[in-house]
Amino acid sequence: MSLDASTTADGDRVYTDRTRVERGVDGPFYVVFSDADGASRWGFRCGNCGSFDTAMDTMGRIQCTECGNLKKPDEWDAAHE
Repeated sequence: MSLDASTTADGDRVYTDRTRVERGVDGPFYVVFSDADGASRWGFRCGNCGSFDTAMDTMGRIQCTECGNLKKPDEWDAAHE
């Protein structure tokens, strides 16, 4: 596994796996780890703007709080609309 090392705005060292992708509307979301071995999952990086500032809800929806890139939920329930 090849991970790209980066530093977040908070100064945390994190590692992006560009082979593990979740499809977003404006660009992909890449899985990010807190260790170079890829054992401890940290979150996501937006492939549209490069931001680590993302949020995920219980239905699997991922949203970048910087550019608004969005991955639609894995499960959909009409009661949530």
